[in-house]
Amino acid sequence: MQEVLRSRLSRLLCVKSLVTLLLTVVFAVLALRGEVGQDFMTVYTVIVAFYFGTQVERTARKGDGGE
Repeated sequence: MQEVLRSRLSRLLCVKSLVTLLLTVVFAVLALRGEVGQDFMTVYTVIVAFYFGTQVERTARKGDGGE
């Protein structure tokens, strides 16, 4: 159990996860203030799509035996 928790924590602390989480917090703050600009929205969308796209690809590879 502790090994699983440690593994998940280490994956959470990788750079792309930190960037995605930080941008999500910034997006939430800007949205609550009503100050989300089009440029920020574009950058945020691209980064979040990349993050989740790589997660889906990694999951698919694990299902195919790593090929």
